[in-house]
Amino acid sequence: QVQLQESGGGLVQAGGSLRLSCAASGRTFNNYHMAWFRQAPGKEREFVAAISKSGGSTFYAHSVKGRFTISRDNAKNTVFLQMDSLKPEDTAAYYCAADPSVRIVIATTSDAYDYWGQGTQVTVSS
Repeated sequence: QVQLQESGGGLVQAGGSLRLSCAASGRTFNNYHMAWFRQAPGKEREFVAAISKSGGSTFYAHSVKGRFTISRDNAKNTVFLQMDSLKPEDTAAYYCAADPSVRIVIATTSDAYDYWGQGTQVTVSS
């Protein structure tokens, strides 16, 4: 099992940047695929980005590709989401997720991940 805690959310103007962090407990962080999802009020949770256990593979939603970067520091038990060129439509609660075994075909769905953080709010003003 792993416990996840997001941080780094806040209020930023359009075009600005934020870096989210997700700190994981335990000594087995490198056994987990990690992902970021987001959910805006009245909308379903949607995939943002994912990263493999070693960090060697990443995948992004089309809506954030080129603007967001997911990375991980396994020595620090932390995954990051660097968000640049933020847009008002990026406003949402952002959640990190983890699972030790993720099928590529469903890696962009919330069902692929068993462990979730509490979320951190990102608000982008126009």
